Order: sequence, then structure tokens, then C-alpha cells
Amino acid sequence: MAEDETTPIVNKNKRHRKEKPWDTDDIDQPLDIYWKVETFKQEDNIGGTFIEESSFATLFPKYREKYLKESWGTVTRALESHGVACTLDLIHGSMSVRTTRKTWDPYIILKARDMIKLLARGVTVVQAVKILEDSMACDIIKIGGLVRNKERFVKRRQRIIGPDGSTLKAIELLTGCYVLVQGSTVSVMGPFKALKEELMIRRELAKDPKLATESWDRFLPRFRKKHLSTSDKTAKKNERLAEHAEKQAEVATMNGEPSTVTAESSSKPSEKPKKKVYTPFPPAQLPRKVDLQMESGEYFLKAGEKEARIAAARKEKQAETTKKRQSERAQAFVAPVEEAEAPVEEKRKKKRKADTAEGEAPSKKKKKHKEVTIANESE
Repeated sequence: MAEDETTPIVNKNKRHRKEKPWDTDDIDQPLDIYWKVETFKQEDNIGGTFIEESSFATLFPKYREKYLKESWGTVTRALESHGVACTLDLIHGSMSVRTTRKTWDPYIILKARDMIKLLARGVTVVQAVKILEDSMACDIIKIGGLVRNKERFVKRRQRIIGPDGSTLKAIELLTGCYVLVQGSTVSVMGPFKALKEELMIRRELAKDPKLATESWDRFLPRFRKKHLSTSDKTAKKNERLAEHAEKQAEVATMNGEPSTVTAESSSKPSEKPKKKVYTPFPPAQLPRKVDLQMESGEYFLKAGEKEARIAAARKEKQAETTKKRQSERAQAFVAPVEEAEAPVEEKRKKKRKADTAEGEAPSKKKKKHKEVTIANESE
């Protein structure tokens, strides 16, 4: 019984897997013999100069002409250090590389070919120069022929990039590679060996004796195998709306304002339209064009009469449009309505009324009042 308890439970899918004694923790070390790439130096070329000249050429699009013309000096200096000559032909829109008498690395011409291919596909010069290193490799994946429909192709290409480039950044972080989506191709650059995240987690868990006989599913990354149902999506949406309403209410209480939004009102679904009454009978058939012509009598007219009828309708329509345009143009010449000025007598009457309303007596009455007061004083 004690032996059965100590023996770990082996998964059925992994019972035939054999142990890999060479796959140890230090396999990812740069000094390990399995993954170390020794640099090829000029002293290692025992044969000397090459007998034949090797060359490669590639075309580039028109929009890359200005960038390549400005940065071609950097490309030339990077290739001259390896003894490779390069040419930029702006007339034919092509780039070419070839070996010279100074070339000592037999594989560098293939690296230079990959470099000009990456430059043609939109990769920057700073990034494309890294392909000349021995530990770097590249691949240009053509994705244009995977889907025939152009709109569907654009949507699927957008999946690689993701919102604000998040998916592309995640791919770069997980694989340790540089990825560029341009047009109908995907350019990839990186080391030969990719990351092994899940394997690293399993090794760390195996070191712990307490977890040696337990299930490790709770530590490993989980992937969703099926899409959520409509009810689950609605429930999650309502939860998010309720949380948002609670946050708004908290902010309103802190500011001393009454909160109008509640969790019930935010999570309440919109009113659905009323369902139509089901009838087993199909809807009435719409009349055909021929039926409408037979009702109006147009169907029984001759070809000349039909043309004359169409021409008359066209002329009538033209007359209506011309009449409408003429009326619109004539509105610019219509004089605006002007108010007639009141006569002098009416102006005086209005002025007198205004004076009496203010409590001021007329000037004649004032003069009479002065004369009476002078006469009384004299007496």
C-alpha cells in the first residue's frame, strides 16, 4: 500500500514519452554545447577567396524608394565589413548584393539576401542589420493567398495586430522575435530557439516534493475551449454595468451631488420590440412590373407611343425643375418690405403724449402761470 501511495499518477497521453537526459535546466545557457553557435572568423576560411561570384537581387515597392535612398549608406557600411557589395537601382526599383574578392564568409551572401528582402518588406535598417548575426534567422510569410475575400483578409490580418498592437506585442514577448505585418506578408526575425514557458513552470513545480504527486493544473495557463453562451455574456455585461454604476454613485457622494444612476437602472435591459402576431398564411404577393403596366394601359401601347409617353414625362419633369430654379433665382431680386414713415403730425402727437406721461406741462401753460404770479405781486 505504501508503494502505491508514493508512485506518481501518470497521464495516459504521456505514458509513452521517454525521458530526455540532455534536456536539463542549463540547456538555455549561452555556453551550453547544444545551443551555442560558434562565430565564423576570417582565420577559419582556409580556402581563401571564392572562385565564382554569387549575387542576389530583389524588387522593392515605390513607397520604399525615399527611405532606402536616405538609409542606403548605413546598409553599405554594414555589408562592407563582411566584404559584400550592394547596389540600389532606383530606375528599375531593385536591390542587389554580390560577393567580392574580400568576402571570407561563405554564408554571409545568404544573410545579405535576407537583409534586402526584409528592407523591401518595410523593416527598418536598424532591425534588418541584425540578420547578419549568426544567431539570428528570419522568414517572410505570405498571407495574401490564404483568403480570397479581401474584406475577410483585412479582418483576419487585424487579428494578428490586435487592438493597439497588443496581440503583436504579446507574440513578440512570448517568442522573443521581431514581427512586422506589412501588406500581404508577415516578416519574422529572431533566434532559432523559442521560449518554453510551460516547460519551465513544470520544472519548478517538480522540484517541490509536496507537489510531486498532485495535479499541476491550477499552476499552468488555462485556455478557453468554447465560447460563452448568450446568457453568460448578458450576465457578465450586467455585472460590469452594476460595478460602473456603483463607482459613479461613490464619486457623486464624495462630491456631495445626488447620484441619479443606480445599479438597477444601468443593468436593466432595454425594452424589446413587440413580437408580431403569427399567421400561418404567407403575405400577399406584390404585383409585378407587367401587372402594373397592364393596369395603367402602358403594356398595350406600341413602341413609338411608349417612347413619346416617356419623352412627354421627361419634358414635364424638366419644366417643373426649370420653374423651380427660376423662382429660386427671382427671390434674389424681390425688394424687402420697408415700413413707411409716420407723418409729422403723428410724430408731434406721440411726443406730446410722452411729455404728459412724464408729468411735464406744456410750455404755454408755464408762461401764463408766470404772468399771473407777477400781476398779483404788483397789486
